[in-house]
Amino acid sequence: MPDSPQPWSTNATLAEIASTLRPARRVVVLTHVKPDGDAIGSTIALVRALNQPGEWTSPTRAGAWYFGPTPPWLADVALETPYKVFGPHDEPAEVSAEQEPDAIVVLDTGSWAQLEQVHQWLGPRRERVCLVDHHVQGDPEVAARRHIDTGAAAACQPVAELCRLLLNKPALRDLPARVAEACYLGIATDTGWFRHSNVSRAVMHTAGELLEAGADHVRLYQAVEQRETASRLKLLSRALATLELHDAGRIATMSVSRQDMQAVGAQPGESGGFVDFGQSIPTVQVTALFTEASPEEYGQEGKGPITKISLRSKAGPLAVDVNVVAKKLGGGGHVRAAGARTNATIEQTKARIVALLSEQLRAS
Repeated sequence: MPDSPQPWSTNATLAEIASTLRPARRVVVLTHVKPDGDAIGSTIALVRALNQPGEWTSPTRAGAWYFGPTPPWLADVALETPYKVFGPHDEPAEVSAEQEPDAIVVLDTGSWAQLEQVHQWLGPRRERVCLVDHHVQGDPEVAARRHIDTGAAAACQPVAELCRLLLNKPALRDLPARVAEACYLGIATDTGWFRHSNVSRAVMHTAGELLEAGADHVRLYQAVEQRETASRLKLLSRALATLELHDAGRIATMSVSRQDMQAVGAQPGESGGFVDFGQSIPTVQVTALFTEASPEEYGQEGKGPITKISLRSKAGPLAVDVNVVAKKLGGGGHVRAAGARTNATIEQTKARIVALLSEQLRAS
């Protein structure tokens, strides 16, 4: 560990990270707990690029590790790409000596809070760790080499360029189709399929090049978005029934309890995207979803309640920086989308968040 604090900033170019990874014989690719589309897209893309046939690689030298509940579409997206899902009590330290990686990559996060289960394993290997992220805050101690692009809408934007450099391709449009498709997934999901305020000309240009490379937009959308389960729709109805407006209708909150999930047979992660529904109300500037989580999901068996917080804000003159709010609870993310979790009940967490959001609205 470093002796003095380091800033959360870039200290390596993507070309330097590519040079570090190119000769590695075994690479483990990690991301945050409960991976989303950008986390899975970026990790799958990089693993595929690292495993492309060539004089310096083999088809099985890299693999992705996931922790916490994974989306139901993971297998449909990953296909033959090597990955492992760790249970809440699985220890990465149990990896055999012959499987010890000589390079590790962390994507779409730089926060120890999102890497809890792998923290003890990752810490001593810091000098072998490269990190590519797009969040505005993190823990620089996670990785010796960091590339942080806070202007990117998704981690898959810089990861696509990293893949291009690794494979020595002249342009993103020349990437292998499977690599391009995984990168496209992260960009599409982190922009709400190109609906959110983080969409820019650069985002659309990158997406266009990935489509030209062979990304199958229709297949991805069907695999990820057009697979609603009866349990998810029933859970949504319960979440909508909890809808509350605060601060003259400028804040919308919804809640999902473990009892709700058990009653409809839903799995952790099926509430993804619920936080966006409140934004359809014209007066609402910011939305919050509170999801009661099992302590076991975070390796905290036997501990008290855990409430996961998802925050979204609309762009405009009254826009709320939800990252500022999330940071006050030990979380973070982006200006328009952030999250955190508390060791408190839903009602206790809601009261705290509504007060913090109201402060931000009064200051805007």
